[in-house]
Amino acid sequence: MAQQLALSVDFGSGFTQAWSKIAKVIPQFIAFLVILVIGWFVAKAIAKVLDRVLRRVGSERVAERSGVAARLSGSKYDMTGIVCKVVYYIVLLMALQLAFGVFGPNPISVMIHSIVAWLPRAIVAVVIVVVAMAIANGVRDIVGNSLSGASYGRTVATMAWGFIVALGVIAALGQAGIATAITGPVLIAALATIAGVVVVGVGGGLIMPMRQRWERWLDSAEQETARLRGSAYQAGRSDALSHQPVRPTTQTGPGTPPAPGIEPGDTR
Repeated sequence: MAQQLALSVDFGSGFTQAWSKIAKVIPQFIAFLVILVIGWFVAKAIAKVLDRVLRRVGSERVAERSGVAARLSGSKYDMTGIVCKVVYYIVLLMALQLAFGVFGPNPISVMIHSIVAWLPRAIVAVVIVVVAMAIANGVRDIVGNSLSGASYGRTVATMAWGFIVALGVIAALGQAGIATAITGPVLIAALATIAGVVVVGVGGGLIMPMRQRWERWLDSAEQETARLRGSAYQAGRSDALSHQPVRPTTQTGPGTPPAPGIEPGDTR
């Protein structure tokens, strides 16, 4: 009975099927390796060319103006190096997606495809943050220098910087699709709260306290303006006096020749 069962099993067809699967997988694996190697060389070449182009167009000047260079001072890479590394890994992911596509539809290809599709949005979000920080730093410098003589100048400049950076971060998160269900309602709630406090407080029960505060703020601003105007006038007057030509003195002692254009004995 056992001998008949053993003879009924077709070992030849099993080996044939296994060998056919191996013969099918080996070319796919070779193509997988070839695509990875080519993708690696292409990624390195693109990263090197991009590094030269970005440095030539002045990417590091943008990093200095936005404050990113100062924050990356202790890092191994500067902003241009980080951008080139990101592009390098993006190209590698694309090559990896193509390589896994050789084996047909599979979960790894689907995951890598979703990551590659999201990366451009992430790059745009990073660009938005960098541009927002550059604008915020410029506004802070302008406001701080314009109100450098006032006691509230630094506070106003910092508030303007924080407001612009916050808007940039919220826009970047919305672009990247991160926490959009939280950032949007939070921003709307914050703006609605500020508007409600202003409307109810200024137009409602806080009329007298706000009037007193406005009077104090206006008096303080008027004093600051008068002080700045006086200091500017004094600085201009001293500068004008320092550049005024010195008049020559006329000596009238005995034996001193008269000045040109004055006759002897003339008492003018």
